[in-house]
Amino acid sequence: MSALDRSAQPASGTLRDFSFPVVDRQALANGLDLRLARMNRLPVVNVSLFMRASEGALGHDRAGLAVLTSDALEGGTRKRSGSELAESLERIGARLSASAGWEGSTVGMSCLADRLPEAFAIMAEAVREPAFPEDEVRRALDQQLATIRQRQMDPGALATDAARAAYFAADVPYARAVDGTVASIESMSRETLSGYVEANYRPEGGGLVVVGDVELDEVADMASAHFGEWTGTPAHVADFDVRPAHVQRRVILVHRPGAVQSEVRIGHVGASRSIPDYYALSIANMVLGGMFTSRLNLNLREEHGFTYGVRSRFTFRSHPGPFQISTAVGNDVAAAAVREAMSELTLMAEQGPTEEEVSAARDYAAGVFGLQLETSGQIATRVNQLLIYGLADDHYDRYRDDVRAVTADAAAAAAGRYMRPSEAQIVVVGDADAVLQPLEELGLAPVQVVGAD
Repeated sequence: MSALDRSAQPASGTLRDFSFPVVDRQALANGLDLRLARMNRLPVVNVSLFMRASEGALGHDRAGLAVLTSDALEGGTRKRSGSELAESLERIGARLSASAGWEGSTVGMSCLADRLPEAFAIMAEAVREPAFPEDEVRRALDQQLATIRQRQMDPGALATDAARAAYFAADVPYARAVDGTVASIESMSRETLSGYVEANYRPEGGGLVVVGDVELDEVADMASAHFGEWTGTPAHVADFDVRPAHVQRRVILVHRPGAVQSEVRIGHVGASRSIPDYYALSIANMVLGGMFTSRLNLNLREEHGFTYGVRSRFTFRSHPGPFQISTAVGNDVAAAAVREAMSELTLMAEQGPTEEEVSAARDYAAGVFGLQLETSGQIATRVNQLLIYGLADDHYDRYRDDVRAVTADAAAAAAGRYMRPSEAQIVVVGDADAVLQPLEELGLAPVQVVGAD
């Protein structure tokens, strides 16, 4: 028996067959886009109602309202109190959830297939007839305020918030956190939430995604019964231009006296989900910092021992989201970590990845794709993305082929177009007494020192 050679990287195995479930579509009369993916391995159904009630459509004074509304939605309806709603769901073994973000608001339901008619009725009631009792609104409001205040004390969250503000112009929604500010949330009441639902929980432009052991006609009948008279278009639309706060490279040091570790964020305005070279850019980013064997991780973690981990990411949205490198390091190596991260970013932007790196990233992305689609909830999330971003119906059928078609030249071109080290906003949250001078000695840009508000 031959000894295992641990110095050689194992060869990629044969790619296993995988077929994304067929997605049937039907346009409902009220503007909802009904999409059904049949999965009959288990008698379970996952229902997701998406509405274009988004944080991206809200001004600074109403920031966090969509998130707060979704959190308070389970507090009861005009027909049932919060406890009665919970008991009704428990009685049929169903789970109701609600969330909101930059693209819209989603109300989800999961249950056994034979309980779907009852679950459908409860979900429709929660969406169309929320009561927002004072105590539930207060609970949701206090919880959101606590989350915001906690974020202000957490160095990682503080760095991410400071980076957002450094990347995007102040009037761009993405310059703030999705759950708003203390001032915006404190100004809200149950009437604010009720008014938001009345104006923006509307079907036009939204969709109903169903995944599980159920037939399209059956679901269409339920949708007509419970949502047929529900009409209208959201009053607020996410219509804004994304602009950077600055196009010159900057170094911003957020002073946290006594901190022994520094949080580092490096980035700028990125790209939207609709760009033609989405796959090429995704592969280039995987090589840079999107997987464990990335250049950033091999450099900062494996070679220098600066950090337990570092990653880069493009957050793709309907409008260009952020591109960001993030890590946490000791104060004594913070400047060196910034130097190495900028070096890797510059090299990727100027030269792109090698053929071997692209091949490894392609194989990894194609290989893990099926592993990320094992449950009805995971399938529902992907079908929702088809709806939200207007992707082609066969997008996921072609996904692995499209990923594996990316060439080193295409990845290099995408990196050169969307990774811009000369525009990088470098944010470090740490003790200025320990970090300031080494950062200045890098000569990347004048260092602006600000307080940790």
